[in-house]
Amino acid sequence: MSNVAQYDVESIRNDFPILATEVHGKPLVYLDNAASSQHPVQVIHAIKDLYESGYSNIHRGVHQLSQDATKAYENSRAAIRGFINADCIHEIIFTSGTTESINLVAQSYARPLLKKGDEILITHMEHHSNIVPWQMICEQTGAELKVVPISDQGELEMDRFAELLSEKTKIVSVVHVSNALGTVNPIKEIIDAAHAKGIAVLVDGAQAVSHIPVDVQALGCDFYAFSGHKLYGSTGIGALYGKEKLLNKMPPYKGGGDMILSVSFEKTEYNTLPYKFEAGTPNIAGAIGLGTAIEYVQSIGLGAIAAHEHGLLEYATSKLKEIDGLRIIGQAEQKAGLISFVLDQVHPHDIGTLLDMEGVAIRTGHHCAQPVMERYKIPATARASFAMYNTFAEIDVLNEAIKKTIGMFS
Repeated sequence: MSNVAQYDVESIRNDFPILATEVHGKPLVYLDNAASSQHPVQVIHAIKDLYESGYSNIHRGVHQLSQDATKAYENSRAAIRGFINADCIHEIIFTSGTTESINLVAQSYARPLLKKGDEILITHMEHHSNIVPWQMICEQTGAELKVVPISDQGELEMDRFAELLSEKTKIVSVVHVSNALGTVNPIKEIIDAAHAKGIAVLVDGAQAVSHIPVDVQALGCDFYAFSGHKLYGSTGIGALYGKEKLLNKMPPYKGGGDMILSVSFEKTEYNTLPYKFEAGTPNIAGAIGLGTAIEYVQSIGLGAIAAHEHGLLEYATSKLKEIDGLRIIGQAEQKAGLISFVLDQVHPHDIGTLLDMEGVAIRTGHHCAQPVMERYKIPATARASFAMYNTFAEIDVLNEAIKKTIGMFS
């Protein structure tokens, strides 16, 4: 059923030890990948090997362990640069994840720029991490937050985007792939329209980079943020891409060690890029694990992964549409491998609990996207999200588990 003849999903699954787990005596069917993906042995071993035989703090150390750890850490930065095709490694900032990356841009780029009467443009499908930082900036600067609405199908209303984009707009911040709907937004079109008016664009790529190829130079975005734990890496690590000319002009986001060249009580001289934005001891193991995760994804190929996941999405959508009383929330023409749904007379939390008894792990709730739930007048959804290691047989298990759940409430 996969579109990729050479795609060996069973070989891939063998690289993920947790997939052999049983839950409540049933084989684990892990469909919560939009929250966090699982880890291949290559990533597990890279982190384990660091702690067992190669750990040291990085930068400045002259001893061999520090030199080796620093090299591995910076090799991961280089891997990220290549993965998203940034122009140079100085444009890659290690952060704790997408949330910190967005806050960095909000405080370091937007806050010094904005004044009362200026506008920030986001969309109705944003994760809370791409809403709250901008609300905070508005409180701090007097700027106003504008929101692009979404259609019943879960697509941005691009005519309204064009209307809202004005001379008052100073930055656009938009999600690449919606974590609540699966919608793949027309990012290139958004960036081009914003740039035609001299407006910078930040893209939240947390749900995109593990599913579709991303080329920041081809997109032309000014900033691009993503997290490691949705890309087969660890929690607590992520990256921010920013155009070098913008990053050079931005003040540091945090102060402390490693982001300085010299410190006196009279004056501090800040470090060069990318270290100017990396205060304190970083998540060394997380960064090295993320570099390994990227190498693993590249060894399979994002094109092949995307095709496989699209096949899963089409199959799951067709199966779930056959179930009476099930309604899919978000049916955009361009979607990633994610399905949010509700059942008549069954709360999503009950769906998640009963599916768990069948070994099926999904996510239930508002998915840190409460405005999306309000748009569709629902309290929450059940969300099944797919990864490179999921199979069509697992979709069948999900399908039967949902039917069994409905039967219990009939």
